[in-house]
Amino acid sequence: MASAGIETAALAKASKGGSKSDRFAPNYWPFVIPALIVISAVIVFPWVFTVWMSVNNWTLGQSQVFAGLDNYIRLAVDMRFWESLWHTVVYTALSVLLPLFLGTLAALIFDAQFPLRGLIRGIFVMPMMATPVAIALVWTMMFHPQLGVLNYLLSFIGIGPQEWIYNQSSVIPSLVLVESWQWTPLVMLIVLGGLAAVPREPYESAEIDGANVWQKFRYLTLPMIAPFLMIAVIIRSIDAVKSFDIIYAMTQGGPGTASETINIYLYNTAFAYYDIGYGSAMAVVFFILIVLLSFVLMMIRQRVNWSDGEAR
Repeated sequence: MASAGIETAALAKASKGGSKSDRFAPNYWPFVIPALIVISAVIVFPWVFTVWMSVNNWTLGQSQVFAGLDNYIRLAVDMRFWESLWHTVVYTALSVLLPLFLGTLAALIFDAQFPLRGLIRGIFVMPMMATPVAIALVWTMMFHPQLGVLNYLLSFIGIGPQEWIYNQSSVIPSLVLVESWQWTPLVMLIVLGGLAAVPREPYESAEIDGANVWQKFRYLTLPMIAPFLMIAVIIRSIDAVKSFDIIYAMTQGGPGTASETINIYLYNTAFAYYDIGYGSAMAVVFFILIVLLSFVLMMIRQRVNWSDGEAR
């Protein structure tokens, strides 16, 4: 009985001491509250407000009228929206695949040892440092059918003048050319990082077995740099799908609507036609599509195994 009383007293004392330490424990919530306020003001509130505007008919200068899902139903039958979605898909796919191919090729070249390799690398990455609007203005002058330098250079190899961004069939490939010129160096840097981590022993074994250059790339280099290629695909996909500045500065979605992506159509709807409600519905749908794209890319990314430099 005495021992039980002693244990009870000890527990009561420990409980009392514990509660006292809890009272004087540091509280970090005051430091978190400013960040929560900023996140709510910058991210949460704009999206909640955008969703609210998407269920209203609101033309700038007029009063709001609750419309429910009318704007989304309107989107479903809007052929211009579906056309802009297709342009976005084509532009994104080409803007990912072309820099991925050229960047990988450039990385394989710059991974070799040759004189002035560092200087040439530095020159090669310079397009990444330029602002998109400045790049757009320079390339617009280069694409000019009569005065542009590109048609002048093509004339030396017997190719006639091209209309580039002034023709509906060639405007998106021309814009992709500009996008690829700027961001191929980024892919090259990512792949170079992968090549630097590749061990050399498998190549020595492959040379002993008589493997040629293509076999070594196909069965050794490509599997081991696959995780880095996937990183490049994710970064380029995110950047290309939201591309706006280069397209707007060069074509503004033209000629006609031939290069009008969802970003351009959304901008024109909300800030040129002042149809804020419809533009907000388009922004919500575009956000959902980006989330789905991100989910697919991350699922593919999870299938890439980093261990031992192998991919599966």
